[in-house]
Amino acid sequence: MFTEPVFGALLPTLLLLNKPYGVLCQFSDEAGRPTLKDYVLVPGVYAAGRLDTDSEGLLLLTDDGALQHHIADPRHKQPKTYLVQVEGEPDEAALARLRAGLDLGDFRTRPCDARRIPAPDWLWPRDPPVRFRKTVPTAWLEIVLREGKNRQVRRMTAKIGFPTLRLLRVAIGPWTLDGLAPGQWRELPIPAMSPAKSSPGRKQGAPPPRVASQRRSQGGEGSPAGSRPDSRPDSGPVAPTRARQAEGGAGKMRRVRTDFGSKR
Repeated sequence: MFTEPVFGALLPTLLLLNKPYGVLCQFSDEAGRPTLKDYVLVPGVYAAGRLDTDSEGLLLLTDDGALQHHIADPRHKQPKTYLVQVEGEPDEAALARLRAGLDLGDFRTRPCDARRIPAPDWLWPRDPPVRFRKTVPTAWLEIVLREGKNRQVRRMTAKIGFPTLRLLRVAIGPWTLDGLAPGQWRELPIPAMSPAKSSPGRKQGAPPPRVASQRRSQGGEGSPAGSRPDSRPDSGPVAPTRARQAEGGAGKMRRVRTDFGSKR
């Protein structure tokens, strides 16, 4: 069972972050470029998987090694849903090629889900803006992968003749952006798939770090308006709502487990 906050072994942490465009998927950079440290001040967490610097959207962070492995390892086949703006207008034949799998030279992609969708009306403007060619139309695709190679989505759309202009990840398995504005994050309970063990890097009985939801150099800007999305990855684009602001104040204890000796 779980009890109210008391001193003991802390539950592991799971954070959902809406990574902005241009932010490195790491916590330090010698060149001084934006990193996750500019947005997430919780110590001891690491990204579960990667998201390219020029990509936006959902990134999961945790201090639980088993959960990190479960999310990142393609053997667990966590579906990852992307919204992709491409140059040109792919027809059904082009989408069929995406779905069937493509030979990219160094590997062949697995079959995936791919479909045309309307332009997301909830989407925030990108900074810097996407560079368009006025004479060439664009289209939006929803692509669901169960693998994750380096720059795979971009390579796939380029292979069928439709270069990627903008790329957002909106879902990983059951987790979605769910109203997070760029740079915002929130903490969720650890799911049952992860063994409930305290992280070796966290001291037992120590209070968790203060929760923050905005970049330190930014104000308390709200999320874009919209309706709460369906959390299922195959239900279409994920439309953000106003994100819940995290509670401030240090010293607030997380719930702890008291059933370590019992079987689930």
